[in-house]
Amino acid sequence: MALSTQVKSWLQPIAWACVISILSTDDFSSQHTSRFILPVLHWLFPRASADTLDLMHLIIRKTAHLTEYFVFSIFLFHGLRGKNRGWQLRWAIWAVVIAGGYAALDEFHQVFVPSRHASPWDALIDTTGATAGQVVFWLWYLRRGKATGDL
Repeated sequence: MALSTQVKSWLQPIAWACVISILSTDDFSSQHTSRFILPVLHWLFPRASADTLDLMHLIIRKTAHLTEYFVFSIFLFHGLRGKNRGWQLRWAIWAVVIAGGYAALDEFHQVFVPSRHASPWDALIDTTGATAGQVVFWLWYLRRGKATGDL
């Protein structure tokens, strides 16, 4: 595979990893996102209690974790696959392993961000999102008759 093809296949996962890193900064901490998410939730659900709105904010943030890594694992799959086509189990496994490793590094990074804290639960949610991405991708390829269990 030509070097330019290899580089191109990794642009999406690298760019998405950068997005994840940006979302891991102080600007996207719970304290900061609550400033715009909570007013929107209060507008949508004016009778909801403060506790309910806080819970909804938490659910939105955890769903964002799941979604970020769902997308990341698909991009990683494409990077690992390169110019090949189809679906192979080894690409899916490596995509989840890399995403899980990046999730752990991301949580470690948050130790050094004053408004954030590291959470093994967030890394687990991230890895679950990456795994779900691969399962959905596999089902999509299976339906098209192009999935293989080859390692």
